[in-house]
Amino acid sequence: MQKAVKLKDDREVLIREMRRGDLAGSLAFFASLSEEDRTYLRRDTKKREVVERRIREVESGSAIRLVAIAGDRIVADGSLELSGEEWKKHVGELRLIIARAYRRRGLGTRMAGELFLLASGAKVEEIVVKMMRPQKAARSIFRKLGFRQEVVLPDYVKDLGGTKQDLIVMRCDLEALWCEMEDFVAAGDWLRAR
Repeated sequence: MQKAVKLKDDREVLIREMRRGDLAGSLAFFASLSEEDRTYLRRDTKKREVVERRIREVESGSAIRLVAIAGDRIVADGSLELSGEEWKKHVGELRLIIARAYRRRGLGTRMAGELFLLASGAKVEEIVVKMMRPQKAARSIFRKLGFRQEVVLPDYVKDLGGTKQDLIVMRCDLEALWCEMEDFVAAGDWLRAR
């Protein structure tokens, strides 16, 4: 999958699947994130071994990862993590982070849309997202994409600074979403309906 997309501010980025050759670019992307943005990541992606593991997950088929490229640098990273457990094979977990300079320009929505399409091809029926309570903008984006909040687990996780945070789990039923968006999917641009 590789697609050139124009953002709301007319900048163009290339969205494509992550490759082994993206190791240095991915490390640079995560290192460029603000301390606040990194605080809410599940893994310390400034560590080379963590990024290498993420690439191995793509190669093993346990994750689908997309990157958005502007010029020669990664400006967004999105993934759909697939469970190897029988009872959760129909569920994927979506994760997404966008460089601050590219937020509020439609890139997060486009990345999520591409991951939705790839999820459908991987026979994923439901997508979940997990985030910490302070991530209000992320919750808003996912609500617009058809996710609904399912549960809040108080003080369940710790951010990278060691502070306990509430974990919020949101879920989207892809079949219901596709039914809602059938006309737009057929036209190839369901994101305009959102």
